[in-house]
Amino acid sequence: MTGPIHLDDRYDEPDQLRDQLRRILRHRALIALGLVLGLLGGLALAEYRAHTYAATGEVLVRSTADPFGAVGVSADNQVSMTTEQQVATSAEVARRVARALRLPESQANGLASRLRVTNPMKSRVLRFEFTAGSPRRAAEGANAFAEAYLTDRKSRNDAAVRRATDALGQQIRVLNQDLAEEKLEQKDAKTAAQSQLYTLQKRVLDIKSRDTDAGDVVRRATAPHLPVGPGLRILLALGLVCGLLLGLVLAWLRSALDSRIRSVGELRGALQTPVLGILPDDEDGHDQLLKVGRTGGARAEAFRALAFRLRKTDGPSGPGQVLVVAPRDAEAAEEVAANLAAALAEYGGEVLLVDADSDASGLADRLPLMPYEAPTLEEAFLPSGSVLVDADVSGRLAFRSGGGIGTHTRSSLSTEAHRLRPGVESTTVVVTGPFLTHADALAVAQRVDGVVLVVGLGATRQDDLRQVQELVDCSGGRLLGTVLDAARPRRRLRLPRRRPKYRPASHPAAPMELPAQDGTFSVSRR
Repeated sequence: MTGPIHLDDRYDEPDQLRDQLRRILRHRALIALGLVLGLLGGLALAEYRAHTYAATGEVLVRSTADPFGAVGVSADNQVSMTTEQQVATSAEVARRVARALRLPESQANGLASRLRVTNPMKSRVLRFEFTAGSPRRAAEGANAFAEAYLTDRKSRNDAAVRRATDALGQQIRVLNQDLAEEKLEQKDAKTAAQSQLYTLQKRVLDIKSRDTDAGDVVRRATAPHLPVGPGLRILLALGLVCGLLLGLVLAWLRSALDSRIRSVGELRGALQTPVLGILPDDEDGHDQLLKVGRTGGARAEAFRALAFRLRKTDGPSGPGQVLVVAPRDAEAAEEVAANLAAALAEYGGEVLLVDADSDASGLADRLPLMPYEAPTLEEAFLPSGSVLVDADVSGRLAFRSGGGIGTHTRSSLSTEAHRLRPGVESTTVVVTGPFLTHADALAVAQRVDGVVLVVGLGATRQDDLRQVQELVDCSGGRLLGTVLDAARPRRRLRLPRRRPKYRPASHPAAPMELPAQDGTFSVSRR
């Protein structure tokens, strides 16, 4: 019987949606900023609208736009309401309004910009809406535009009457002159001229008898009681909604442009390697570097779980030599290396912690080292230049400062022969400076059994992880896994580097030499 088939559902739509929501909700500050901006925008709009009033007046347009050439045409077809709208907003009407309100004609354009003329569908009504800073001015402006429009339209109708009557009067004068001078000798021609003269005179009377009024004001504008636009509550609600949308868009853009590691899934997707452990934040607030065997808490237990997983990665005893390194943070790698070495020593084995940072990171000053004394018979096989670490563990934990790997180690690693004790496991944990800024780290990665990469949550970029993986693969090294440090970054006071007090004069500093994988060292705890 075959076992269950585990399908890769990373691209399932519900998972993608949840992951996208988590990415957006990480940037709560941007969402809050969008809400604040929306609220301020709503308040600003409410403040602006609070001093803006609009009054409306209506005018009925009569069908006398061209009463002299529209005989037999219906009244609705004699008026072009679109044309009348354009005339109502013309500069001439605005100048009439400026004179009526006793304002300079230079302000006519400003008055026209605050006017809105509309025409309800299927009607001959023009609606004048004027906006001003006070209710009284809004009503005066709307009524002034309505009256100015009617006055302008009446003047245009009167001008059309004068043009028509002047043309007919010219024809009448010519006929009267012909009849007076008796130029028409034939009786039929004279009769026809008299008939034409009568028709023209009747036409003039009809034109003069027509009503040339432009229209009627069917509703005068009154001072409004409330400002234009929605109220304060509605504007605030709209501002909050728009601000929320703006915040979500900003958060989405920020999450799309942010390449830092924010979750275990992103870490696995960037490196395709197992996550050996997740280090929580130190709730107890201990500033000690070594927590395993010295203090308790969830972070110390996470280091013990990391050591257990690491021992199972390469056989029952785990890899013999491990390099703990971070892409760009040396302090995180130092803490993980020290506590990992202490956790491995709790299993009863012998662990050597080696500081191979050529820049002298100060790890020796932060560890609880025992003062150096002449080695006893049991300590005769303590590695050269190393000293014991004072930790409450079952095995033996020693520390050695390599002082840099040097050119000698870059060419080849020296093999130190140590006497093996039957049934005792031995592990060497090496810590160096940042992988991407220190060439020593790459040289050590070529000669150890595995590399453990320390990744800071929200501090390490995916591009750095991919670059580290490429360098390790090119150098022939082996990336065992990653450790995700979820602790909040703390600012530590960097003390000046002091010369280690434990190093005896008979053991001068030398280039780092890793012990052979099949070798060990024998030390005793004090």
